[in-house]
Amino acid sequence: MKQVSKAYIYALCSVVLWSTVATAFKLGLKELSPLYLILTASAVSLLTFFIVILIQGKIRELFTVNWTGLGKSALLGALNPFGYYLILFEAYSLLPAQVAQPLNMVWPITLALLSAPLLKQKITFRNIIAILISFIGVIFISSQGSFSGIQKTNPTGAILAVGSSIIWALFWILSVLDKRDEIIKLFWNFAFGLVYLLIAAFFFTDFQFPGLKGLPAAIYIGLFELGITYILWMKAMQLSENNAKTGNLIFLSPFLSLVFIHFILGEKIFFTTFIGLAFIISGIWVQQKK
Repeated sequence: MKQVSKAYIYALCSVVLWSTVATAFKLGLKELSPLYLILTASAVSLLTFFIVILIQGKIRELFTVNWTGLGKSALLGALNPFGYYLILFEAYSLLPAQVAQPLNMVWPITLALLSAPLLKQKITFRNIIAILISFIGVIFISSQGSFSGIQKTNPTGAILAVGSSIIWALFWILSVLDKRDEIIKLFWNFAFGLVYLLIAAFFFTDFQFPGLKGLPAAIYIGLFELGITYILWMKAMQLSENNAKTGNLIFLSPFLSLVFIHFILGEKIFFTTFIGLAFIISGIWVQQKK
């Protein structure tokens, strides 16, 4: 099989798996708090990364990390999984999945805004147009079928869903600047993130796992939102001859996600959700177009 074909297969597998996780988020949050859901999922993903490192024969490299690398991971782990997923899961607990998921999709726009001060990149006229287009999409999604529906949208949830994209964009920028091996980096990021989550659970809860009902969803999220799918996507990027074209497949995910949201969660999908998604993705496309 040609290398480029393998790249598309890995990418499409990632897209399909990522399109299921919004549904898994909502199912998990019915039984677990955002803190315990991400704590359990992070533990599963950390174990997944360790197994992959063992298979790849990188165990010595894992434990020869220097203090600088640990410092970077301490910061990155605070952003993701700790900060990002706590905020994102809280947004999902307050909003319908079809609203929370697309609102979080604006992260490439926030990435462009943060790249200006952090990477010394200019905000161009195209960036401004892209932001305006995506903002129109946010309004359509928040309307939930009609403009009177904006009043039904939980404002805290909407702010958290959009705000989580800022943390993700910041994590992405700092992660790109960190040139360590990706799987090693992910392991240590999630190791620190898990420590932060355990500390938060100890101080802010009774530190007792609520029950086993939410465990299947948490394991699924740990495997297919945080673990295996990351690795599949990295593999797709490594094999791809054109990362931009392969990367564009990710925009299939939110539309495919609506199918799972409708048939598994039973949410009625509003026509404004499709319109809003189209605007958000159009804004991202305008921003990335060269």
